[in-house]
Amino acid sequence: MIKENLNKIKATIPEGVTLVAVSKTKPVSDIQEAYDTGQRVFGENYPQEMRDKHEVLPHDIQWHFIGHLQTNKIKYIIPFVTLIHSIDTANLLEAVNKEARKHDRVVDCLLQFHIAQEETKFGLDLEEARALLDSEAFKQMENVRICGVMGMGTFTDDMDEVRKEFKHLKSIFDTLKQDYFADQKQFKEISMGMSEDYPIAIEEGATLIRVGSKIFGARIYNKQ
Repeated sequence: MIKENLNKIKATIPEGVTLVAVSKTKPVSDIQEAYDTGQRVFGENYPQEMRDKHEVLPHDIQWHFIGHLQTNKIKYIIPFVTLIHSIDTANLLEAVNKEARKHDRVVDCLLQFHIAQEETKFGLDLEEARALLDSEAFKQMENVRICGVMGMGTFTDDMDEVRKEFKHLKSIFDTLKQDYFADQKQFKEISMGMSEDYPIAIEEGATLIRVGSKIFGARIYNKQ
């Protein structure tokens, strides 16, 4: 079913939108099946799990870290991660920069914004993002590159609310692009939209969509 699911989703995605196949908790065999279907971009939430999968799967996979990242776990993913979606504090960005320097890498990152109604979601607001980008500390960071923004919509059946949240994230992107990254081509990514709401996200300007259950099926806890 993974092959069928992937092909069905890809048929609905316009050019310029990248599908991140969310493979957290899924076995290597499922990821290999998606890979054999042509999928190359995978998203993981847990650093050690991502490291372990990276070690045994084809090395041309682009690994995106999409979960909440703790500073003491950064070391597991920095040697190979393609993009970190979830930079939600200045301290975290600083820690990523420090670890990336050890590996002589420049790591691409997205700033995560809190756009949902739920308090449990992580993320910056625009004021905090401005403080980060204006700081002397940020200007000294040579081993990270900000490529855009990420946000998670409210878990709700109210798609009007979700659309409003995605519009808000797009407006944050536009503001930051204009004020901080006008001449920087790499600042182009808007990561929003998951299995249930990615079509709306695409309509509102997403360039990266994070889809898991629609590809791999519901999360299975006893596989761990």
